[in-house]
Amino acid sequence: MGHKTLHRVIFTCGGTAGHINPALAIAETIRMNDPSAVIEFVGIKNGKECDLVPREGYRLHFVRSMGIRRSLSPANVKALYLALMSPYFKDTVSILKEFKPDIVIGTGGYACWPIMAAAARMKIPTAVHESNALPGLAIRRLQKKVDRIWINFDKTEALLKTKTPIVKVGNPLRQGFGALTREQARRELGLSKEQKLVLSFGGSLGAHEVNRAVLAMMHQRAGKNKNVFFVHAAGKQNYASVKVDFDSMGLDQCENCRLFDYIYDMPVYIAAADVVISRAGAMTLSELALMKKAAVLIPSPNVADNHQYKNAKTLSDASAAFLIEEPALRTGALSDAVWKLLSDPEAKGILEKNISAFAQADANRLIWNEIKEMTK
Repeated sequence: MGHKTLHRVIFTCGGTAGHINPALAIAETIRMNDPSAVIEFVGIKNGKECDLVPREGYRLHFVRSMGIRRSLSPANVKALYLALMSPYFKDTVSILKEFKPDIVIGTGGYACWPIMAAAARMKIPTAVHESNALPGLAIRRLQKKVDRIWINFDKTEALLKTKTPIVKVGNPLRQGFGALTREQARRELGLSKEQKLVLSFGGSLGAHEVNRAVLAMMHQRAGKNKNVFFVHAAGKQNYASVKVDFDSMGLDQCENCRLFDYIYDMPVYIAAADVVISRAGAMTLSELALMKKAAVLIPSPNVADNHQYKNAKTLSDASAAFLIEEPALRTGALSDAVWKLLSDPEAKGILEKNISAFAQADANRLIWNEIKEMTK
């Protein structure tokens, strides 16, 4: 008898796309290697998982969990109570008892704490994946309970204090990233050889300053530089207000400016881009590294532990990306950085070469090998 194929997997993740996309990427890898696998997800109500997970056809269960803040507000007292008790709640435990997973995999966010802690207590194999340089609170609290910790950045290991095996695997990416060449992607988007593409997106949370700076750059540069094509995703929450500004600046009349709410076919746009302006979430950085893109990073100041700044600084210290903090956007630094890269092929080439050192092209395969090993 050979060992059975992996059949039953629970993923738990939540809150932002940065925690959910790695889980979806690993799930895709499992499906490709074992089409008979049964995969379900656990998250929280009102998280972005409610949009992204059912769209991919997976069943989603819910547990009760809240983000812990550093204040003693009534909401925080409730969050601390849930953190203590939710791994023991009947609705948490019954998911595991009924589904009987071979392994439970968490990819961060406070939503993953209840089910991971319960699974570890019930001696079900468990693994967590940390995509950021700085481990998040859920991962720090789970580090001594789980069987395996998978990391993306080397420096993460030094920030964990545990005897649990830590394995560097990189960030698992969805199918499609790296599938198209720059030329194929540009043909698909209808760009000519002469045109340069500047792609920008803020992320789902509070991208007001990024939206403002990108529109200012378009307003300043688009009319004079017809061969540069600007594509910007404003985020669903902000789209309506940004569109008003876009139109009032006359950018809706510019052939070379486009505004979207969200870009679902991101692999095509990134492949085609000459310069990418983005936040510094770990998944985005892995995509840019795999596709060797010159990037201007604007870390979000609205995230826990300022981890995006630490991600961006890691790249900027290695001359692998330009780093601009939000306050500097008001000085026109964004436009200057983008034009430096468009007009200086050598500067652009240095970033493209150095960011590619952060790519982990075989992350999906390494994680699949880990899963096989843990579920023998």
